[in-house]
Amino acid sequence: MDSYAVGFARPDRWSRGQHAEPTCPWHAVEAHRPPAELDGEVELAVCGAIVQVWGTQKWERVGTGRTACPDCRRITTVTKPLTSTR
Repeated sequence: MDSYAVGFARPDRWSRGQHAEPTCPWHAVEAHRPPAELDGEVELAVCGAIVQVWGTQKWERVGTGRTACPDCRRITTVTKPLTSTR
């Protein structure tokens, strides 16, 4: 999968039989159409969480942060970009 939308785990939605983890609310959603078209839709994240898509967010940016789902980061292999030491 080359394109991912960003989903937000809403506190009123369930994930794997438990409430979504509030410290890592951002998840990756496979985008089979432009993320803007998914905006507001409830979808299944790559980790299995039920999330609401936020079409204005980019997974490439959100996925490198502390609030991104660790399973989604691992599955999508999002890593922080390398920076120059100069």
